[in-house]
Amino acid sequence: MKLAQIAAFLNAQISGDPSLEITGISTIETAQPGHLTFLSNPRYTRFLTTTLASAVILNDPSQLPAHLAGVVVENPYLNFARALELFHRPVDFPRGIHPLALVSDKSNIGIDVSVGPFAVIGDEVTIGDRVTILSHSTIYPETTIGDDTFIHSHCVVRERCSIGNRVILQNGVVVGSDGFGYARDANGGWHKIPQTGAVIIEDDVEIGAGSVIDRATLGATTIRRGAKIDNLVQVGHSSIVGENTLLCAQVGLAGSTEVGNHVILGGQVGVAGHLKIGDRVVATAQSGIPNSVSENTVVSGYPAIENRSWLRSSAVFAQLPALQRELRKMQQRIADIEKLVDAQPTPSDPQKSDQS
Repeated sequence: MKLAQIAAFLNAQISGDPSLEITGISTIETAQPGHLTFLSNPRYTRFLTTTLASAVILNDPSQLPAHLAGVVVENPYLNFARALELFHRPVDFPRGIHPLALVSDKSNIGIDVSVGPFAVIGDEVTIGDRVTILSHSTIYPETTIGDDTFIHSHCVVRERCSIGNRVILQNGVVVGSDGFGYARDANGGWHKIPQTGAVIIEDDVEIGAGSVIDRATLGATTIRRGAKIDNLVQVGHSSIVGENTLLCAQVGLAGSTEVGNHVILGGQVGVAGHLKIGDRVVATAQSGIPNSVSENTVVSGYPAIENRSWLRSSAVFAQLPALQRELRKMQQRIADIEKLVDAQPTPSDPQKSDQS
């Protein structure tokens, strides 16, 4: 593919030879002649002089060495992702229902749907157009799946759940499993609370491999439009995840947590139940959030506090052993001074000396 064709697709300017033949896309360190690479992180600028790539996507053409052509855009990382679409060839799964699939005759299947072997589609399921459901996935009764949704193998979508358009479920996702709800009985045992609600997943959501979205006790657990959920994430019953929010790997939301729009929860962040996380909050990796967080806040640590305070506290933590040693030395000096004072003779009372 010519560099000019790629630039046209990206609506980008070219610095250098537009007739260059581009055969693939690679990282700036591993690229070979004929490859297109990208520069979005300033820390990698030093590789511009050593990369073997033929062209680079970047936002500042003045950085280009003489041997490199440039594709000049405002957002190099986004346009790198778009350029990958020109070279990536996804697997083309055949349309139709595989003879080894089990599809209820009471279901409503759209056009150009692909259902793989050993998939199971229950009664009164509605599946939109151009949906792909791969092998060993199970769709429980009374579920709705929107157009252009892609469900990878070994996924489970439980009864009465709703999935929107252009949703991607990676391998092993479970949507609509029972929420973790129990009431203690008179004998100290646990009585299971029926989880009578559902899960609603809106349009353009992606859920990573092995993640679980629990159904609500009442009402619905809701994943709003454009949210992206990484692998091994747990979303507790009756929670709400806002629009365009990112939940990174191993995030856990306890029940009835409300997460706002454009929030980023880093890897292994844990959120206690019945809390509200405001819009545009960022929680750094391994933060533990026991209280609600106001919008536009960056928090870290456990219990999670404002990020700058956490960084200052972390700097102090590293110095604690040295501070402890200094404190012990000071305590010893004070003890030595007190011993010296106690050893000094007590001066005589002047009045008693006069009387004598």
